[in-house]
Parts: sequence; C-alpha cells; structure tokens
Amino acid sequence: MTDRVGIVIVSHSPDVARGTADMVRQMVGTDVPLAQCGGDPDGGLGTSVENIMTAIAEAWSEAGVAILVDLGGAETNSEMAVEMLPAEQRDKVVICNAPIVEGAVMAATESWGGATLSEVRSTAEELSAS
Repeated sequence: MTDRVGIVIVSHSPDVARGTADMVRQMVGTDVPLAQCGGDPDGGLGTSVENIMTAIAEAWSEAGVAILVDLGGAETNSEMAVEMLPAEQRDKVVICNAPIVEGAVMAATESWGGATLSEVRSTAEELSAS
C-alpha cells in the first residue's frame, strides 16, 4: 500500500500523549506512522518545540503528517516546529483543530484506510464542528 499519513500527538502531559498513542495503536495497529510527545524537557507539564520536531521526524510520511494538540501552548509550539521544517516538508504537515483523543483515533483510522492528508484533517476536524 502507498504511504499512510503520519499522526503526531502533542500534549502538555506525557501520560495523556502516551495514553492517546496507546489507544490509537490498539484501534488501528502499527501500520500508521505514529509518534507522541508530552511534557516539558524537565518532565513537568508543557511542550517542547524540539520534542515536537523529533516526533514529526518519527511519524514522517511522504503522504504527510497530521498533528493533534491538547491546549493552546501545544498548538503554538507545534506551529513553531512546523515553521522550522525544511520547505519541502512544511507543506506536508498540518495541525488539526480537533479533540486530541477522538481526533487522533479518527485521523489514524482515516490514514489506515488510505485517506489523503486533507481527508485525514477534515475527518478529525469534523469532531470540532459538532
């Protein structure tokens, strides 16, 4: 099968990030590129641009990467991480405006089914429109 869209989960809490990734793996298996990061570099609550960039690299797919975030700071740091990517990668990474757990599961399910980056994002974001 062609490359599947990668999924990155960014949370202020390492436990939330890890738990969400575990749920995604239990629901769709390991065929979808998946990475998570949570917490600040000192192990407290927060996010790290460097850790987000590492997670993007881990989940990288030529089909693109969809990032799911929990709070505004995670979104801001994710935006900064995307801006720091090489131009040819930057256009293949999107931040979804969706609930982190439900959005990650739906995004990964769409990716597993072969959806495009745009379709993955749209499906995840439909959860916010309700």
